[in-house]
Amino acid sequence: SHPELETLGIAHIDCDAFYAAIEKRDDPSLADKPVIVGGAKRGVVSTACYVARIYGVRSAMPMFKALKLCPDAVVIKPNMAKYVAVGRAVRRMMLDLTPLVEPLSIDEAFLDLSGTEALHGMSPARSLAGFAKRVTQTLGITVSIGLAPNKFLAKIASDLDKPNGYSVVGRADALDFLAPKPVSIIWGVGRALQQRLAEDRIRTVGDLRALDQATLARRYGAHGLRLYKLCRGIDERRVDPAGEAKSVSAETTFDEDIADPRRLEVTLWRLAERVSARLKRAGIAGRTVTLKLKTADFQIRTRSRGLESPTQLARRIHDTALPLLRREATGTRFRLIGVGVHDLSDAATADPQDLVDVEGERRAKAERAMDRIRGKFGDGALLRGLAFGDDGRSRKKDA
Repeated sequence: SHPELETLGIAHIDCDAFYAAIEKRDDPSLADKPVIVGGAKRGVVSTACYVARIYGVRSAMPMFKALKLCPDAVVIKPNMAKYVAVGRAVRRMMLDLTPLVEPLSIDEAFLDLSGTEALHGMSPARSLAGFAKRVTQTLGITVSIGLAPNKFLAKIASDLDKPNGYSVVGRADALDFLAPKPVSIIWGVGRALQQRLAEDRIRTVGDLRALDQATLARRYGAHGLRLYKLCRGIDERRVDPAGEAKSVSAETTFDEDIADPRRLEVTLWRLAERVSARLKRAGIAGRTVTLKLKTADFQIRTRSRGLESPTQLARRIHDTALPLLRREATGTRFRLIGVGVHDLSDAATADPQDLVDVEGERRAKAERAMDRIRGKFGDGALLRGLAFGDDGRSRKKDA
């Protein structure tokens, strides 16, 4: 119950321990066991079930550290095709509630149900309760829901009572609710900004609210203006159905640290092909290519380069990232490599014909021809020579 329960319309929905929940659904013997979904010992945790979280296991934690905390955990390699299928089913059920669905990832989204009372014959709060029940009955997983007057408060609310939770933060109680919370609860306040705020003796949202707008702007610039609004529960962002994809990327963690430039280049090509395939399936293209590397001591390096026109082509993605990689691959041992594109746009703008670069245009036509063959006979129908190591076979495992 909540005084504003029947009048609020902005929701954040988050599937609980999504990958692990699906694995437990499909194997009931795992129900009471700690389950970690992720790579091998060299990889990272993608998802930890709530049993594993009791031991301190968290997403993005190195696998060796997770297994040290929870040595009896059952580790399962991710099955992305299965997770994507369930995620799409959840998304379809969200769209049955409202067309205003803004996906944040495969397993969470914002929804705006304002004005849907006549359509569903009930308030958004009741529609969401029915949605949660249908997800569990139909898909065998649970979701947590946050209902509030805006996205910022809805996102916070959905985390309050996990798993299988339903929490409400209203307009009237937002200030009292936020005041004792640490500043880290505010979207966009990372470690660096937390440290700056702590140096100014600002540790809670209430501490922030004691400062006026001019003071916050003077001390923290654009961040200060945003903090002024959010610490007062003000968030004017709309739920944007077009806001799904900000970038498309692929990465892999090696079973052992790699310094060999050739092996890194082979892996880069495979990842470029994966990114290209995802862009083509989604009907989008990207103008900026980013290389990501993680060193043996877990230092992350990112290097980016812009393109004259957006691309979907694996060859252009690879050829843009390759010089960035060669500048970094000078003896350093890496545990992870990734490549991605951002500054996304519609595919209609991608890879215009280049009458000057005849060889580049020939390669582009060859890649599109290969795509048509793969579309007819499957992804494994054709492989480029770059996809293989010197011995003619793949020499690493995707994590």
